[in-house]
Amino acid sequence: MDFNLPQPLVDYLSELDAFIEAEIKPLEAADDNIRFFDHRREWARTDFERGGLPRHEWEALLAEARRRADRAGHFRFALPRDYGGKDGSNLWMAVIREHLAAKGLGLHNDLQNEHSIVGNQPFVLIFRDFGTPEQQKEFIPGTLEGKYRITFGLTEPDHGSDATHMEARAVRQTRGGVPGWLINGVKMWTTGMHVATHCALFARTGGRDGDAAGISCFLVPAGAAGVKVEEYLWTFNMPTDHPRVSFTDVWVPADAVLGRLDEGLAVAQHFVHENRIRQAASSLGAALYCIDESVRYARLRKPFGKPLAENQAIQWPLVELSTQAEMLRLLIRKTAWEMDQMSKPEVEKRLSDKVSMCNYWANRLVCEAADRAMQVHGGIGYSRHKPFEHIYRHHRRYRITEGSEEIQMRKVAGHLFGFMGPRRVEFAEREAGASAQKSERRV
Repeated sequence: MDFNLPQPLVDYLSELDAFIEAEIKPLEAADDNIRFFDHRREWARTDFERGGLPRHEWEALLAEARRRADRAGHFRFALPRDYGGKDGSNLWMAVIREHLAAKGLGLHNDLQNEHSIVGNQPFVLIFRDFGTPEQQKEFIPGTLEGKYRITFGLTEPDHGSDATHMEARAVRQTRGGVPGWLINGVKMWTTGMHVATHCALFARTGGRDGDAAGISCFLVPAGAAGVKVEEYLWTFNMPTDHPRVSFTDVWVPADAVLGRLDEGLAVAQHFVHENRIRQAASSLGAALYCIDESVRYARLRKPFGKPLAENQAIQWPLVELSTQAEMLRLLIRKTAWEMDQMSKPEVEKRLSDKVSMCNYWANRLVCEAADRAMQVHGGIGYSRHKPFEHIYRHHRRYRITEGSEEIQMRKVAGHLFGFMGPRRVEFAEREAGASAQKSERRV
């Protein structure tokens, strides 16, 4: 058993560091772009007069960083080589995301906008695995080139974690001799709708409320008649690009269906494990940043004539956080490595509990580490002149999005108690055997 990182991965981290220093840091420093990362960050990023949306200058800066990363061969790293990527594995992506987040705030990796020089591009893989040949031909290159930007329309105002009770409905309707679907419903948290070309909208097309089957995914043009952004939800961490969107008598042709009819939830679940493990790695990296900065500050700060670091009240909370971070790193990397050894369906059946463990614990840990960093730094830690409040506000949302931590723990419990996963058969056989033994004793 070898816990050393593969040398090619170590070399690639060095290559990323060199790229950041040569390309990203100068861009971050130019034209006062540092305003997006220093104490002015929330105000610089947010257009408060335009519904709290991201400012055009902020999004343009992120786009330029992504263009440079793509030109250097980093942005598509996780994608297959057929799409200009490097077939990046889950293990490599986990290590890279931790490495980037551990550097602190910067243009290289700012997950408030899901931005990173090593990107996530789930819709490319969704089109590859679920799209028709025509959809693949149009949307895969279009997404990679930035022609198409697609948002997710899954959550509803009255239905969050439980998508099976969604109220959005799609019924068959032919217009002008063209078969299609008429859609009505309301969606929440359709992130990125202000710049989206399409919404991957989920609506019930059959079955009963509560059934997983009977929900389909539709590619709805963002500018279609009947699509309306009702409001942008102002959040703990601004700017906001998370609207409530209504779909009123929206008609789309039959070829707008993405994936199999009535099996749309498979599309929604397609990227969940990869995203959760990468999110966990990013939260771990940000937690390590908070811990390391706190240790550094505690050694330099000398109240009452001696370093703050000599006080056990400072040491012990950071010791506990550091211990948890080390154990979590091992679980994340082991889980990511195991994900690379099996197919997506196998991951869902055999490993999804471990992915959930990584995700909910990492997201909780980073919030605790950011809070402790504020406490160690005192007043300046609470101020916006340090990044801890931003880290807390951003990562706090991960305890709700991508499946709340309660949903994650429920998944772990399901595997642990044998209600799902590999132990289901084991427990059923054991209980059947125990029942048979009782019957024999009675006889």
